[in-house]
Amino acid sequence: MTVAETIRTKLEAAFAPESLDIRDESGMHAGHAGARPGGETHFRVSIVSKAFEGKSRVERHRQVHEALDAELKGRVHALALTLLTPDERAHRM
Repeated sequence: MTVAETIRTKLEAAFAPESLDIRDESGMHAGHAGARPGGETHFRVSIVSKAFEGKSRVERHRQVHEALDAELKGRVHALALTLLTPDERAHRM
């Protein structure tokens, strides 16, 4: 299983998202800190979930970091997050 697949599995289980987008941006960071041969080190993740309702931005980030603790301690060097509730997504459109 790739790192992206592991991230997807864990985030789906933790947040039952209405929307989940995971992008491996490792190729954009070749030669930078944390980059490794084969990539799978830098990710951009967008989640829309009711699980974020009533949570601050910091609380949401902590929830995701907790769900992905093993990956963040291992291969994943950078994780850019966009974490919205369904209502917040509707207001952005």
